[in-house]
Amino acid sequence: MMKNLKYLILPIATGLVLSSCGGDDNKDEIDNGVDSTKTENVDSNNPVSETFFQVPSPGEMLTFIKMVGGKNNKNTTFLNPPENQKNYTDAKGKALNFGIYSCDLSYCSIFDIGAEALKYFKSVKQLGDQIGVSSTIKPEIMKRLEGNVGNSDSLAVITDDVYFSSFETLENGQQGTTLALVVAGGWIESLFIATNLAKYEANSPIIERLADQKYTLENLIEFLKKHEADANVAGVKADFEGLLAEFNKIEQKDVTTNTKDDKGKKMLGGGKQLVVSEALYKAITDKIKTIRNSYTLTK
Repeated sequence: MMKNLKYLILPIATGLVLSSCGGDDNKDEIDNGVDSTKTENVDSNNPVSETFFQVPSPGEMLTFIKMVGGKNNKNTTFLNPPENQKNYTDAKGKALNFGIYSCDLSYCSIFDIGAEALKYFKSVKQLGDQIGVSSTIKPEIMKRLEGNVGNSDSLAVITDDVYFSSFETLENGQQGTTLALVVAGGWIESLFIATNLAKYEANSPIIERLADQKYTLENLIEFLKKHEADANVAGVKADFEGLLAEFNKIEQKDVTTNTKDDKGKKMLGGGKQLVVSEALYKAITDKIKTIRNSYTLTK
């Protein structure tokens, strides 16, 4: 598994292949995160192939926030408490919160909160044993984590390995419904954490990155549709469609930029900018909170 991989690839059977076209790899950490998509014809001798939907790993959003000024943050009050793990007894709760705890583990690792990372790893391990990825989350990983407390880069690599390996195990085991719930849980938690950390500021790069999650959400909904025959997945899809309705209220405006070439000559450029008002940002964050808490809170 590539340790610098930033996206989960979600397969769905179809007659076309959709692939995301990335730009400069070095820009990926700081650009607006919008995927451009193209279609390619498939071999006529193989009419059923795969559609691939790219979804950022939970750590991708958190790494971006750390880069733009949150690296000293140590707040864990908004995470799902590790002790809640024992309260998730049904298949939906276990899968969603495996994704949520995996994101919380990633958060603690990226922000160098080593002691909390160990607690969250235990919750991930316990739920992982119950959803069918026990072969992936081996006991020796705990020793690796303990040996790297205080080294955020190493912790982040280890926790990303756990998440992606679990993803592969579920995919290879044809546990599509469980995989869909895991990915949904991890993604909604990453937005929940991001909106707890990011205060509204007009033209903020963090707010722009959050706005761009509309495109990721559209991809996620398409993936969930593949497994919506399962009532649990259908319920999550409905939740996410409600969130998409809020994201769809984001407006675009044309922008013009003035730059100079290497000879000092002025050049005009332009493009589209997503515009999120403070009121809309609150509506989106409130919706994220409502959905996320419906998955984590127990009676």
